[in-house]
Amino acid sequence: MNSLEDIIDWIKNTWNIELFKLGSNEFTIKTFLLLSISFFLLFFFSGKLKRLLVKVVFPRYNVDIGVSESIATIIKYLLLIVGIVIIFQTTGIDLSALGLLVGALGVGIGFGLQGITNNFISGIIILFERPIKVGDRIEVEGLTGNIVEINARASTIITNDNITVIVPNSDFINKQVINWSHNNKNIRLNIPIGVSYKEEPQVVTEILMGIAKLHPGVLEEPPPYVRFDEFGDSSLKFTLQIWTLEYIDRPSIIKSDIYYEVFRIFKEKNIEIPYPQRDIHIKESKQ
Repeated sequence: MNSLEDIIDWIKNTWNIELFKLGSNEFTIKTFLLLSISFFLLFFFSGKLKRLLVKVVFPRYNVDIGVSESIATIIKYLLLIVGIVIIFQTTGIDLSALGLLVGALGVGIGFGLQGITNNFISGIIILFERPIKVGDRIEVEGLTGNIVEINARASTIITNDNITVIVPNSDFINKQVINWSHNNKNIRLNIPIGVSYKEEPQVVTEILMGIAKLHPGVLEEPPPYVRFDEFGDSSLKFTLQIWTLEYIDRPSIIKSDIYYEVFRIFKEKNIEIPYPQRDIHIKESKQ
């Protein structure tokens, strides 16, 4: 019996061993364990709540994926802030006594954490202003892909090659960003095509329009359009303009389909596709 009491006393004494002191707050093993468990549960359930909102709740009301991601992320951050304050208060930590720590962090931010702070603030701006959102097709600094996740510090982009790229949020604020689907998901593609000078432009236009209208990935509205651009050095130059939604993340695929069909039809119709050529005149010198 005495040995059991000794064990209980040892646990109590160990439980209350002071690890360090910050202001008037004593951080014991008990405090450390309670904080660790509380923070783990807070982050775990806030993440679960975000996924529940995005995957279950918002889809029931047909909320756009970008809007639902932004709202869910903001709710998660608010929950974390409120939860952290409640955890500190319930564990008996005096928040006013943490002023020294906050000041030290401020100095650290001033010298070494400017980038992280900049990215975090940029993430908040993105969530509220929504210049980009999850599901958007964007291009930044030569990188093209789809936004799949927006976090506090960085966002995740998936390229056409299925490569995951982590981009700091500040890049979307400080650099030029092309958002192909900001207003809607439809994009226009320009497909240049050249034919011989002996061909009839109106016939070429009709063939190209027919090819575009038969492709299932080309939208009927806005309709495709053929533009006669110029008289080139060795060809008549046209541009086939098409609108697509299905191939927004695979523009090279639909272009390839169109070019295959153009080559096949032109070959059937005996329409010549010229190649660049130059005439060289050699003058003989008089002797």
